[in-house]
Amino acid sequence: MEFIALGMFVVLLVLLLSGYPVAFALGGTAVLFTLFASDLLPALLGLPLPWEPIFSFQRLAVLPHRLYGSVMDNYTLVAVPFFIFMGAMLERSGLAEDLLRTMGRLFGNLRGGVAISVVLVGTLLAATTGVVGASVVTMAVLALPVMMKYHYDHTLAAGTVAASGTLGQVIPPSIILIILGDQMGANVGDLFLGAFFPGLVLASLYIAWIALLAWIRPGAAPALPAAEREFSVGSLFGAIIASLIPPFLLVGAVLGTIFFGIATPTEAGAMGALGAVILALLKRRLNLASLQGAADTTVRLTSMVFIVLVGATAFATVFSAMGGTWLVEDFLSDLPGGTAGFLVVVMLTVFVLGFFLDFIEITFIVVPLVAPVAITLGIDPVWFGVLLAMNLQTSFLTPPFGFSLFYLRGAAPAEIRTSEIYRGILPFIAIQLLMLGVLVIFPGLVTWLPSIADT
Repeated sequence: MEFIALGMFVVLLVLLLSGYPVAFALGGTAVLFTLFASDLLPALLGLPLPWEPIFSFQRLAVLPHRLYGSVMDNYTLVAVPFFIFMGAMLERSGLAEDLLRTMGRLFGNLRGGVAISVVLVGTLLAATTGVVGASVVTMAVLALPVMMKYHYDHTLAAGTVAASGTLGQVIPPSIILIILGDQMGANVGDLFLGAFFPGLVLASLYIAWIALLAWIRPGAAPALPAAEREFSVGSLFGAIIASLIPPFLLVGAVLGTIFFGIATPTEAGAMGALGAVILALLKRRLNLASLQGAADTTVRLTSMVFIVLVGATAFATVFSAMGGTWLVEDFLSDLPGGTAGFLVVVMLTVFVLGFFLDFIEITFIVVPLVAPVAITLGIDPVWFGVLLAMNLQTSFLTPPFGFSLFYLRGAAPAEIRTSEIYRGILPFIAIQLLMLGVLVIFPGLVTWLPSIADT
């Protein structure tokens, strides 16, 4: 009878592919299987079912306690709206525009210099905003016209913008790392430390690919004309100070307090939100419209995260009552190859789901099932969390439902075709998978910073 629980995933998949909202697909599946797999209907109607109920609906009395404990009384998740507001406020303060202009002047004399600038700005935005949609749209609006003006290959330009905008999913402070830490019971500060270096390595691999392509195909990523690079050293130095120092100070304050144990991620997020408002004020871009826009973005994204969490909690409760949790754990624990077999199946599953689902849905559906098995197998939770985050980042790029592709398509000039966007992201997906393999082979890339912090 436990195999009936797997039918929940089939029903859920059908609802998701039909376009039904994820939160209501999760909650609706839980309600449907409660009605037909428990003794709720016989109790309500006074009529026996033609089949034997699998579980008693009284077991669902634990659901309100789970919702309260995982949502309303969860101090870690309070960091989510703080970091979202911080990113939205910085995006409206013109940070990305200032960074792109400065980096373009700094690297414009190199082949592929504008694309390299986009990656560097994406890295800095990842450490300050972390809002993928805002990063992709902003860089598409600002950088794509410049790259097209100077005859950059359309696929390289589109792929660079889409991939760079997703770096905020790995480079802390990342919303996905906060959610993973909550779902896995791992320390969020350790996850931030563990993901910091791999995120920088991933950005470096992006830059290496762009430089290699520019060397092999100079016409695909030309340097800016000499007239565009004429500026005084003093003006460039002033621009670097004005555009780089403020975000570095904010990142240092937010991440530094977490890394050194001075503040929790929630407290650091609150400080970051306040710091973003102060930066906008110093740039004279703080007004009622920017505050309302940042607040609106924060409410929308935070509501999406928490309503999906509520639906996922209801789904997991019913799935567990039907014995599905034990079935999945037994299956994953008995895979051939032990830990290696488990990692292959989980990473492949997450990658495939990324073609159809957003990272939030994958996290709330898959992680609660695989995290207990990972702990049983003795897998380091920080390393496993960073692997999942690196894998989940590909969900923004993989067609047909990669959100970065949608954001880019909406903001890109009409001259860039959708097929060019899809072709452009393929090398960057390959780089992400390569980085995932490197982290599997060399776990020390993740664990060395947390281990230093612990000592």
